[in-house]
Amino acid sequence: MKVLSTALVGVTVLSIPLMTDAKRLHDPQVETKSEVRHSSENDKTTNLTSYHSSRDSSTESVSSFRERIDAILNSMKQEKEEPVNNGFIIIPTISVSDSSIIGTPMASQKQCVKYLLQNNPNPNIAVSAEEIVAYYYEEGAREGIRPDVAFAQALKETGFFRYGGTVTPDQNNFCGLGTTSATVKGFYFPNPQIGVRAHIQHLLAYSSTRKPTLPLVDPRYFIVRKAYGNKTLGNWQDLNGRWAVPGNYYGQEILSMFKAMLNQ
Repeated sequence: MKVLSTALVGVTVLSIPLMTDAKRLHDPQVETKSEVRHSSENDKTTNLTSYHSSRDSSTESVSSFRERIDAILNSMKQEKEEPVNNGFIIIPTISVSDSSIIGTPMASQKQCVKYLLQNNPNPNIAVSAEEIVAYYYEEGAREGIRPDVAFAQALKETGFFRYGGTVTPDQNNFCGLGTTSATVKGFYFPNPQIGVRAHIQHLLAYSSTRKPTLPLVDPRYFIVRKAYGNKTLGNWQDLNGRWAVPGNYYGQEILSMFKAMLNQ
C-alpha cells in the first residue's frame, strides 16, 4: 500500500521557542489510555512494560513485550538495519511553511547538531549530539516522519536535553512517552536508538494507519491507533491538546524551533 504525505499547508509559527521538560500528559482524549504505575522508581523493567491495560485488548502481555524488546536488541547487535523502507512513497518536503508530520527533512544533520549545542553545549544524553541526530534521521527516514521536526520536538520535551523534570536522562525517553503526571516518570528504553524509534513510531501512530516498518517498541502505539481508527492527524499543530496538555501552541512552538534550526 502506498502512502502519500499530506498536502503543503501554510502556517504562522511563533518566533520564540519555549524550552520545557517532559512533564506533559499524553493523549488525554484516548479513553483506553492506561495508567502507568511503579513498584519503585528504580524498577526500569516495570516502567518499560507498564503500558499493559486490561481495558485494551490490542495490547500484549508484559512478558511478551519484554521478550520482543530483547529480541530487537539482539538483532541490532547481529546486523545493520536498512534505514529506508521502499514499500511506500513520501512526497519530499520543500517548503518551510509545510506543517505536515509526514515528509522529508529540510534541515541538515549538521544544522540540528549546531542548534542543540548552541542552546546546550553539554546535553545530558548517553551518546554524542551527532549520534542522537543521526538516529532521528535514520528512524525518521524509515517511517517517513520528518526527522528534523521530530528532533525539534525532542528538544522541546527535554529542554535541550537538560531534563530537570519528571523524565530523567537514564530513561532514553525523549518525548515524554507514558508521562501521565508530574510524579509518573513514564517508560524506560534500553538505549538511545530504541528511545528515538519509540518516538518516531508514536508520531506514526498519530499520522498514518500504516504499521511501523520494524518491530514495535512504542508501548502506546496500539492505544492511539485503536482510538483514532481510520482517522489520522496530518500536521504538527494537530498535536495540540493531544500530545501535550493543555498543549496550546504546542505544534507551533515545535515548528518555530525547526525554523530556528534552518538559520544555523
